[in-house]
Parts: sequence; structure tokens; C-alpha cells
Amino acid sequence: MKLKLACADFTFPLLPHEQALDLIAMLGFQGVDIGLFENRGHLQPSTELKNVSKSGPKLARKLTDRGLKLADMFLIPGDAFDQLAPNHPDARIRRRARDQFERVVDYTIEAGGKHVGALPGVPWPGETRAESLRRSSEELAWRAARARANGLVYSIEPHIGSVAPSPRAAKILVEMTPGLTLTLDYTHFTAVGIPDAEIEPLVRLASHFHCRGGCKGRLQSSFKANTIDYARVLRVMKRTGYAGYIGVEYVWIDWQHCNETDNVSETIRFRDFLRDADRA
Repeated sequence: MKLKLACADFTFPLLPHEQALDLIAMLGFQGVDIGLFENRGHLQPSTELKNVSKSGPKLARKLTDRGLKLADMFLIPGDAFDQLAPNHPDARIRRRARDQFERVVDYTIEAGGKHVGALPGVPWPGETRAESLRRSSEELAWRAARARANGLVYSIEPHIGSVAPSPRAAKILVEMTPGLTLTLDYTHFTAVGIPDAEIEPLVRLASHFHCRGGCKGRLQSSFKANTIDYARVLRVMKRTGYAGYIGVEYVWIDWQHCNETDNVSETIRFRDFLRDADRA
């Protein structure tokens, strides 16, 4: 396994986008995770997807000029997890979400990317979790097929509040959905007390990986407070043949205490740790 490190542009939301990319390049990262987030972040679906033949090459030039590769195009289509969710009970909204995804695929290609990530959907009131999971699987299989037909890899990130809030649920979702892979972020499981050993089997299902500090009770923590054994994660990646990027993914949002870290310092600490652990 060749170590490929990326950093998220949404780690630095208070900077203009160009300056956030400048900082990521200056910190020596090879790749960048682009957040395509509605109503937050630098780039938003409602504007970027209007004319992808223009906006995609514009993003590609921004990255190329700084020697960066597009590691992942990460789509979050609304302020809440249920907005344009792939498993929305309303078929009309699912069609809108599919249309948006088609444009995200085109946008990613125009921007020079090979990987698209998104969220898996949520459990819906009035139906069983199994029903919500089944509808997610059906829609995510369609997305994975569309991505693959266009030379892209598609993944979903299991997260707090999603239809896949546990390693077991994430594994079930991937295994029942042809072509689906994971963007794996241990912290969503660590925060609720799930040990590394239960999360580790998901590494073989991942095509993208998020790395940041986390501990029980904290979705995002400092390097010092982190309890995740990332050196072991690297060893598992090497053993299982993981070939994707490791994205150092600190965020700065007023949710789950995720605006209480020094993102520049913590990003540097994890960058250096991952480099040293890889050499060791």
C-alpha cells in the first residue's frame, strides 16, 4: 500500500476556497476532499451543478494549479440528513435526488475526480429500520452502477443518525448492495463507545477513509485525546490491500462539539503521525 494523504477543504470553512486549497497544498497533502455541501462549505450543489461543463473544469484548474488531486467529491445535499436522502419515502424526491446525483457524476468527471462519496440515508418514522435500509440499498445500488458506468467509485459514509449507525448495519448495507463501498470514519462509532475491534472488519469494504481524533463521547477530539489506534488501522490497510486515500478530516461546524479544535494544528499532527507510522 502506498500512503496517499488528502485533506478536506471543509476543514477550513472560514477561509476563501482558494486560500483553503493554498493551505492544503502548503501542508504537503497530495489530495483534497471536496465538500459539495448545500448551505455550508465553499461549494454548493445548487450553484456548482447548474453548469458542470463550466464549474467542473474551473475546479480542476484550481486543483491542478496547486499540484492537488481530487481524492473525493463528498455530497451532502441539504441542511439535514433527510433532505434529498437517497431513501426518502417520497418517490418524487428520490427522482430529484437521482437527477442531482447524475449531475454530481458529471461534475466529478469534469473536475478530474475518480471517487464520489455521499450519505446512506436515514431511518424514517412510521416504518421499520429494515424497510429504510432496504430502500437505501435499492437507491444506492443504482448510484453505484451509474458511477461505475462512468469510471467512478461510489461510497457512502455510515454516520451518527443514519440508517447505518453501527458497524454491523454498515456491513449489511454494503453486502446487500452491489458495487457499494464505504467511506470509513471510525469516529462515528468510537463516539458511541464501539471499540476498534468491531469497526476494523469494515476496512476491507472501504474505498475512502477519514482520519481525525475521536473518543467516547466526542465525535471529534484533539490528537492528544484520541483513542483510535490508527497505527493498527494502517497495518490492517496494508494487509487487506487498501488502495484509496486517507483523508485527514477535521470539520468546523456547530454540531457534536465539532467547532472546539484547532484544525490547523490537529491536521498537522495527524499528517505527521500517519507519515511516521507508515514509515515504521
